[in-house]
Amino acid sequence: MRPFSLLVKPVSADCNLGCEYCFYLPKKNLYPQTKTHRMPDPVLERLIKSYMGTRQPAYSICWQGGEPTLMGTDFFSKVIKLQKQHGTARARISNSVQTNATLITDKMAQLFARYKFLVGCSLDGPEKIHNKYRVTTKGNGTHKEAIKGIEILKRYNVQFNILTLVSRANVNNAHEIYHYLKNMGFYFHQYIPCVEFDKNKNLLPFSITGEQWGRFMCKLFDSWYPNDINSVSVRNFDSILSKKIDGINDICVIGKNCRQYFVVEYNGDIYPCDFFVEKQLKLGNIMETSWEEMLDSPAYHKFGAQKKLWNEKCSTCDHLELCAGDCLKNRMYAQNPPQNISSLCPGLKFFFNQTKDRYEILCEKIQNQRKKEQKMIDKIPKSGRNDPCFCGSGIKFKKCCGK
Repeated sequence: MRPFSLLVKPVSADCNLGCEYCFYLPKKNLYPQTKTHRMPDPVLERLIKSYMGTRQPAYSICWQGGEPTLMGTDFFSKVIKLQKQHGTARARISNSVQTNATLITDKMAQLFARYKFLVGCSLDGPEKIHNKYRVTTKGNGTHKEAIKGIEILKRYNVQFNILTLVSRANVNNAHEIYHYLKNMGFYFHQYIPCVEFDKNKNLLPFSITGEQWGRFMCKLFDSWYPNDINSVSVRNFDSILSKKIDGINDICVIGKNCRQYFVVEYNGDIYPCDFFVEKQLKLGNIMETSWEEMLDSPAYHKFGAQKKLWNEKCSTCDHLELCAGDCLKNRMYAQNPPQNISSLCPGLKFFFNQTKDRYEILCEKIQNQRKKEQKMIDKIPKSGRNDPCFCGSGIKFKKCCGK
């Protein structure tokens, strides 16, 4: 079976906030029969039992929304119980939660810490910037509440990272945002471009252009390189390094086929991508359709194959291996002749061109470091390489290497 992960929407598009730029809030119109959407216990059990029944190298579930913490701590306790019940002793299971962090409690943080949940916290920068779009349904800013939630996570040593949506509110503040997060002690970052279109395929007011994205990324890279390359992880940059050095696509946008995961809605409906949760792309329902059927679905294969149907100009582009034509959403929804070119294309080219030489330096440093570590490993008896002692290189040794 082809490996796949799950992105689960246990509350559908329900949220305690009313962020104007949220692409998923309108999806509640898919399920107008009820005002409040919560995943029922039978759906949750069927979801986990069937997924744990497939053969995967590792089982990965991201709980997202809307705002998934609206389900409360007891829901995530059920998740753990069911995963233990239906998983094998050797099953490797990873859970992550993407949250606005405003509803995090001590009890929830304790559970996340105990079971090693990775928590992604949305934070768009300092208070004035963050509160431009990230507001409650009454229009009140949420920065203070988000920081309070993140501090609770830190108190219990929960693993977390920061997800920053780059919109018109902060696209000119790359340096300020980066150093704000760093000075707050947040060392794991991810930056997502806000690219949303109206029915006429024109960018909405809060969205950014490709040129703006390119300038933002260059300024961000300048803030990070070279002083913070070993202390701050920027997933956008790490993913490029993984691709350049190891040929690994660790984010779906770099892949050449959009069959990376399934979206599971609160009632068990299955879709191929959370940017494409649409009636015509529904693949089935977990209560009546098997994962095998959905993996073999002609609709799923057709959707995935669209990724490589980029414009012919992309095929001769020097940067195709690093962008793979960009996300389908940015290509298919954009009014961007010639057809099927991402609205971010100019910015991506600009960024790749501006950072090419420095990436080559980084790649060389990493490869040289790996060679040094391998020489050190080779000196350790093979019988001692799986001992519990752990060093900074990520390799287990029989005796502490002094790090």
